[in-house]
Amino acid sequence: MPSITLANISWSTPDGRAVLSDLDLAFQTERTGIVGRNGAGKSTLLRLLTGDLTPSSGTIAIDGTVAMLRQTVQVDPQDSIADLFGARAGLVLLRKAEAGEASVDEIGDADWTLEARIDEALAAVGLPLPADTLLTALSGGQRTRAALAGAIFAEPDFLLLDEPTNNLDRAGRAAVQGLLRGWHGGAIIVSHDRELLEAMDAIVELTSLGAARYGGGWSAYRARKDIEQAAAEAELAGAEKRIDHARRQAQAATEKQDRRDAGGRRKAARGDMPKIIIGGLKRRAEETRASATRLADRQRGEAEQALEAARGRIEIVDPLSAGLASTGLPASRTVLDLDHVVAGYEQGRPIIDGLSLTVTGPERIAITGPNGAGKSTLLALIARTLTPWAGNVRVPVPFAMLDQRVSLLDPMLSIAGNFLALNPGTTNNQCRAALARFRFRAETADHSVGKLSGGQMLRAGLACVLGAPQPPQLLILDEPGNHLDLDSLAAIESGLAAYDGALLVVSHDPVFLDAIGITREIALG
Repeated sequence: MPSITLANISWSTPDGRAVLSDLDLAFQTERTGIVGRNGAGKSTLLRLLTGDLTPSSGTIAIDGTVAMLRQTVQVDPQDSIADLFGARAGLVLLRKAEAGEASVDEIGDADWTLEARIDEALAAVGLPLPADTLLTALSGGQRTRAALAGAIFAEPDFLLLDEPTNNLDRAGRAAVQGLLRGWHGGAIIVSHDRELLEAMDAIVELTSLGAARYGGGWSAYRARKDIEQAAAEAELAGAEKRIDHARRQAQAATEKQDRRDAGGRRKAARGDMPKIIIGGLKRRAEETRASATRLADRQRGEAEQALEAARGRIEIVDPLSAGLASTGLPASRTVLDLDHVVAGYEQGRPIIDGLSLTVTGPERIAITGPNGAGKSTLLALIARTLTPWAGNVRVPVPFAMLDQRVSLLDPMLSIAGNFLALNPGTTNNQCRAALARFRFRAETADHSVGKLSGGQMLRAGLACVLGAPQPPQLLILDEPGNHLDLDSLAAIESGLAAYDGALLVVSHDPVFLDAIGITREIALG
């Protein structure tokens, strides 16, 4: 049976930062979800399995074939879907044979089932398009689906997927979920899509303590994780009580012995006791004190060992706290008004045609629809980066928009510099306190935005917008959860649930939308 085994695997960045240490894992032909905080080494693990990276130490044994969905598809103007399958030459040969222009040898080399198998793979991900369709004609979500079809085309023993549902609409997410339900080989999937993780056979969590495997999908993992966390915290609390008890016992014993010694000294001072008896009492007192000290040291040492062991079973987490100040938005205030808006990028081909929309008070609205339906176009109209061809767009309240590129941040400035620029009048102390709630403390707040990872940049954008002394009365978010780990996503959900302004969110994640209390959905397309 195909399998993958990792034994004592370690890997560090070129500057020496340890990402994975002494990792032991085994994968069989089942669907395994990989979860963990940003920076825990999830994508690194996949790159080690494909051979893109070489471990610093340890061994990886792969019995079977592996194919990986590449998150970034480099698009050449001439590239077609067939190139994702490595089938361009094969299809050219088929066309040549069909036209009667192939030699006898070429006809013998032709794969007459190639086109049908490509069509079958594309249909499996809900993309029934010809193999010669240019990639430039596809949306980002469609390219992801095509790349997934290319990965499954060779029927590998193990399919490696890195955030396969990022940027996919609901139909695309459903197609990926359906494909994995019917997949009979092994699948190792890095994801924070809780719907997708629910369908896993097992979850592997990567933390600073190593790797832990849990049977079942997301709900089973969370239930077991909560039990383990509660038990570990109870054990830690018990260990702390024991060490405190040992210290108090040692202190009480010392004080008791001090009182005895003081009494003996007073008797000796009266001069009514023979010197030999005084010497014996002194030796006995010293022996008793030494014995009590050894006992106290042993008890304290045992308690400290138990405390250290308990601490070792709890991951040290730097929590993200997204508590928000009030926006002061009245319930009757109009925050957004679109009146018969028509807009697009190519004259005569409107993407939005005659859309009217009014948002009043602290409404929570989800903008949904398939890839290419005009969600990003609508946000560009509201943000005034796109001018409508007809109709009016009015935003009469302070607003902020956080797009997927986090373009409101200046990459040349530090995180703190961006916060101060976006929130004029705030003090340095206010800036540092707000950034600390989003895990940018001390010198990390001075890091250049241009050098941040995708997840860090999104977190910085959220900090600059949500951490303001008075947040905007209208907050617009474009797929805010795409680059956040699950714990950070939960913190953002909690923070947005407490936000008292109007919320306009583009997201394909129904779990996220439910968690932030969406009250209205507008479907485009």
